[in-house]
Amino acid sequence: MNDDRYSLAAAQGLDAQDPSWREHFWVPPTASGDECIYLCGNSLGLQPKRTRQLVSEELDDWARFGVEGHFQSRRPWYSYHEQVSEPLARLVGAKGHEVVAMNGLTTNLHLLMTSFYRPTPERYRIVIEAGAFPSDRYAVASQARFHGFDADDAVVELAPKAGQTTLLTEDVEAWLAEHGHSVALVMIAGVQYYTGQWHDIRRITAAGHAAGALVGWDLAHAAGNVPLNLHDDGVDFAAFCSYKYLNSGPGSVSGAFVHERWSQRSDIPRFEGWWGTEPETRFEMAPKFSPQRGAGAWQLSNAPVFSIAPLIASLELFDEIGMSALRVRSLRLTDYFLELLDRFGAGTFEVITPRHAAARGCQLSLRVPGRARELHSALADAGVVCDFRVPDVIRLAPVPLYNTYEDMWRFADVFRRVIGTS
Repeated sequence: MNDDRYSLAAAQGLDAQDPSWREHFWVPPTASGDECIYLCGNSLGLQPKRTRQLVSEELDDWARFGVEGHFQSRRPWYSYHEQVSEPLARLVGAKGHEVVAMNGLTTNLHLLMTSFYRPTPERYRIVIEAGAFPSDRYAVASQARFHGFDADDAVVELAPKAGQTTLLTEDVEAWLAEHGHSVALVMIAGVQYYTGQWHDIRRITAAGHAAGALVGWDLAHAAGNVPLNLHDDGVDFAAFCSYKYLNSGPGSVSGAFVHERWSQRSDIPRFEGWWGTEPETRFEMAPKFSPQRGAGAWQLSNAPVFSIAPLIASLELFDEIGMSALRVRSLRLTDYFLELLDRFGAGTFEVITPRHAAARGCQLSLRVPGRARELHSALADAGVVCDFRVPDVIRLAPVPLYNTYEDMWRFADVFRRVIGTS
């Protein structure tokens, strides 16, 4: 504990050398009025300070223009979603027409599976990771049942080998090479919500395609957390929410990606709605659906303006900073956090997130056998916001946009005092 590197002053020095962009966010206060130690950006990101201005401007324009705001407001509502297509595309490594902001995450997954889960009697299985987020499990099981299959047979959950906490890429590849002839769809989380593992999107996508399957990704915990290259990696489709690392507010709009190789296919099934038609001819009210180019063809309804406005505020910061710079700071911050935890709490916990940087984003999941609930309660009392997952895991997300090295030190200090290490 006397090592200068592990002192509060050392953490504050690192913040001076490698500052965050915390001043652009509202950090919730503790009961005493101090800023909390917020490590829950993997569940809900903090509010950018510019958000209130942008939402207020839309409220003002609604009051001023009424329905005419669709074309006369300062950011016309008719094409409102188009403002975020290019920024989202830059964030996930796509072309602008391959990305659209619409609906919620699971709604988008269902809409995309309508197009890309096309089972046959011989090829009908959906591969996900064991322990996938419940909504994903419910979604794929219901899709299988909708097509007349027994979900217990059709949904395959690939689990880590005995003694391992994460699913190895080579094990996914080996399973698909042997059993892929029965697989219609592979749909895995880019970053696993429970363990924080970052899956190898390029390799797993290639393995799925080699097996003859289509491949989609749930990027809820990946978008804004890790660098993505969806177009070049050949991903067929993906969906992601924007309220975690993209800081757009609770329940806010989702993003959807469809690779351009699918955008002009006339044989692809799709649930259709008015907003998926060409914007230039939409008001001709044609009796037949004429899809616009790209992911926008999967839209059903007009843009949720008050949901997209906060996303604009957040994406301005991502564009200003750049995902590459955020990733560099994320690695430095998370590596320092791991170093502190190992120093202050050695032998009292297990990090179930891969320690290798290429296999994780900013989330760290700690298994604290027998004491996780006690620790979580003590952390809350000390002004730390994080989450507990049964039976014994605490998830922590040092978000490079707004978390500091001092946050890491203060958390580790509470951890040491609660767990009882020197």
